[in-house]
Amino acid sequence: MQQTLIAIRRRPLGLLAVFGPGIVVMLADTDVGSVITAGQSGAAWGYRLLLLQFVLMPILYMVQELTVRLGVHTGRGHGELIRDTFGAFWAWVSVGGMVIAVIGALLTEFSGVAGVGELYGVPRGVSVGLAAVALLAIVMTGSYRRVERVAILLGLFEFAFFGVVVAAHPNLHEVVRQAVRIPLANQDYLYLVAANIGAVIMPWMIFYQQSAIADKRLRPEHLAAARWDTAIGSVVTQLVMAAILMAVAATLHRSDVKVSLNTIGDISGAITPFLGVTWGHLVFGVGTIGAGMVAAIVASLALAWGLGEVAGYRRSLEYKPFEAGWFYGVYAVCVLAGAVLVTYWPNLVSLNVAVQVMNALLLPLVLGFLIALAVYALPDSTRLRGTYMKLVIAVAVLTTSLGVFGGLQGIGWF
Repeated sequence: MQQTLIAIRRRPLGLLAVFGPGIVVMLADTDVGSVITAGQSGAAWGYRLLLLQFVLMPILYMVQELTVRLGVHTGRGHGELIRDTFGAFWAWVSVGGMVIAVIGALLTEFSGVAGVGELYGVPRGVSVGLAAVALLAIVMTGSYRRVERVAILLGLFEFAFFGVVVAAHPNLHEVVRQAVRIPLANQDYLYLVAANIGAVIMPWMIFYQQSAIADKRLRPEHLAAARWDTAIGSVVTQLVMAAILMAVAATLHRSDVKVSLNTIGDISGAITPFLGVTWGHLVFGVGTIGAGMVAAIVASLALAWGLGEVAGYRRSLEYKPFEAGWFYGVYAVCVLAGAVLVTYWPNLVSLNVAVQVMNALLLPLVLGFLIALAVYALPDSTRLRGTYMKLVIAVAVLTTSLGVFGGLQGIGWF
């Protein structure tokens, strides 16, 4: 660790050049579905799901660090590596799970944008249409670094949620008192536990980060910096989730506001007692749009990269659109299909928690492939083995079991 810190101090510009994939994917992790899930967690259970946000920090890092390790040592994306290691059939199975997750993600991101537009009286078709045009314009530039910088800029708007929790002035004694009272026997509580786990570990995050590392041409000498990139992102994304949960819990607790947080307007309304209507809508709207836009970019690119890695078409943001038609075409279809569905479908925001639970149910597939690749596809010197391998497997089994059990019990299957 000391040698790593010395290297970082000597090469700050080199470190910054490596930074990006981890920060982007973590900012996308706090997407609209995660915002809704955190808000509903605070509304339904106060601070009783707060501790989970911090427990998930090292778990999130552990998962994405394996993704980083695979990317820098193999130079290949997740789908391509599964295909080359385990065969085309399993690669299509993995991509199939990711496709399902991406569809759910895009519906939540665009519904979030539509919900913010409706707060200001903007018709759904207009707000969603403008978002779709912006997403297409950002990616069609044919430059990975440009897309990465824009995604980070959009994601920084999520920091507005920290202002919300400061304005809410949560009672720290009450925070601690509730945080340690965990009703594990309650089905509704376990359902939200599963939703929060699914809101943190999503299939498209793994596909995106590994493909982005390959597209950015990061190599083993960049591993230490890429780990820091991922570690910082893991902490930031969970702090944003904690801030949203605390803001809603503090507002509802202190003002006795009882609302059903099924829409963007509901959650925005829940935080207005301390910020006021104007500032409440503005701060929450900015944070939600930032979260939705960066997640839409990451999820759509993950699908375009993942399908390309399995199907074999050209896939890189360094190609111009006319040089990689399938890659950009898949991205465009994702964006436009999501926009059209949300424009003409009834309000989909209420599906956000269900989408996160679906992600939790996909964890056995996602983490199973990730750990198998870390065991079989990495060079001998960096392969997952020994005590750390046992720890990773134990954490994965525990997290997966809790997510799947909570999800199935919450929907009445247990």
